[in-house]
Amino acid sequence: MKKVNGFLLINLGLLLTAAGIHFFKVPNKFATGGVSGLAIVLGHFFPDISIGPIMLVINIALMLMGFALIGKSFGSLTVYSSFALSGMVWLLDRLIPLINPLTNDKLLELFFAIILPAVGSAIVFNQNASTGGTDIVAKVLNKLTSMDIGKALLLSDFVITVAAGVVYGVQTGMYSVLGLIMKGFLIDNVMEGFNMRKQIVIVSSMPEQVRQYIVDNLHRGATIHLAYGAFHNEEKHVITTVVNRRQAVALRQFIRQIDRSAFITITNTSEIIGKGFRSF
Repeated sequence: MKKVNGFLLINLGLLLTAAGIHFFKVPNKFATGGVSGLAIVLGHFFPDISIGPIMLVINIALMLMGFALIGKSFGSLTVYSSFALSGMVWLLDRLIPLINPLTNDKLLELFFAIILPAVGSAIVFNQNASTGGTDIVAKVLNKLTSMDIGKALLLSDFVITVAAGVVYGVQTGMYSVLGLIMKGFLIDNVMEGFNMRKQIVIVSSMPEQVRQYIVDNLHRGATIHLAYGAFHNEEKHVITTVVNRRQAVALRQFIRQIDRSAFITITNTSEIIGKGFRSF
């Protein structure tokens, strides 16, 4: 069931990405990097071919290049996502063809052109998959030049946005660069939001009641260890647990009821690996 849910989430992410590409990127020629951006640039030279098939051809070429230069290191989900995204863009173009942008507000269109694919990509990345595309170019550059993958990805995307400026004009190129910058920040923030949890450290004179509430009511684990207070050198029990937002509120309210003198620190964390959370 978990695999089925993960597969459905990947397709939801791909659909959001495809919607952003079809409804906002393509009509405005926003080439904000990636295979879709390269397809938009190439679409200028092949106006009779829709973006979806162009993306498919680019993905096949990149896959072949990746296999030839860096071996079979692509996961099956990444291969599926690359081709499924191309198919979804093509299908949307067939079902809901667009000639002109939906509005006359280019900045508004840019926001949606970035938000939808960013949320979609974050959903796909969160399922340990990728939309492929220029990720492969980045890996190839990393192997051939030892350039950091993040920098290589930024370089390949930046080249595409510059090409958009050359082909479609300076204004479109500037919008594309702005979109590329926004995309990088937004994907990271959305992914952190998906995985956000609360790490709670509790110093209480009633550790057993707190432990029991965490285990029996919240159905979470906890770590308990002995510590000593710096002022009076008194022995203290320190309880550390990781819960979601709703559970953090419930736990805080429970501790307030049983131990008004408890000391609690709550911090946000988005990288929790282990039983009950993400696996390695």
